[in-house]
Amino acid sequence: MSDWVEACAAGDIDEEDVMRFDHRGRTFAIYRSPDDDYFATDGLCTHEKVHLADGLVMDDIIECPKHNGRFNYKTGAARGAPVCVNLATYPVKVEAGKVLIQIG
Repeated sequence: MSDWVEACAAGDIDEEDVMRFDHRGRTFAIYRSPDDDYFATDGLCTHEKVHLADGLVMDDIIECPKHNGRFNYKTGAARGAPVCVNLATYPVKVEAGKVLIQIG
């Protein structure tokens, strides 16, 4: 069974930015796109487990702060060396000004 979990208020994330969300021993990254849509992925880089929330967001790309590996945060696809393993993504919805992610 999958649960919807409140991650933050919608206004807590600036456009084209990312924030960290920890829940039950796991780390997630919550993104707000330039189009004002919200997305969620695992919060650690698949290369060396660095927190992606410390990285740079450009359009639909998150760049890891350690080795500059890039992922498409909408799909989780690895987009630049040294990363070659995709990120897991999670469904997101906004209700009553709150960002919720579905954690399975």
